[in-house]
Amino acid sequence: MAMTRDRFEELADAYGGDVSRWPAAAREAAALLMAAEPSFTQEALARAGALDIALDSWRPAPASPGLVERIVAAAPRARSRWPAWLSPAALGAGLAAACAAGVVAGVQISERANASEVAVTNTLAAVSTSFEPEAGA
Repeated sequence: MAMTRDRFEELADAYGGDVSRWPAAAREAAALLMAAEPSFTQEALARAGALDIALDSWRPAPASPGLVERIVAAAPRARSRWPAWLSPAALGAGLAAACAAGVVAGVQISERANASEVAVTNTLAAVSTSFEPEAGA
């Protein structure tokens, strides 16, 4: 479908002076109009390109430190899921439980090691006495 001058200008105003940014469906018709009417299309693209440059160079002014502080001060505070007294208490209880578990595990391991040592000592003593030569032999 052939593109009209009005439609070309609408697309240039909407999408800018770079035809590659235009919708793919409109590019082919735009290329045909550009070949048929180069002076009109170059002028329309130049106007749109000047606006593109102006928009690309614009930067917003930075916010003043006072404004940033007021915004942060006015922002709602995050609320904790737990009451303030519960977090330290829970942390302390957790650490105490971990320490108690470590002590219990250490005692259990120590008792088993002592029992094993006693059993080995008794076994060695029994074996060594059974192989001792008799005094009268």
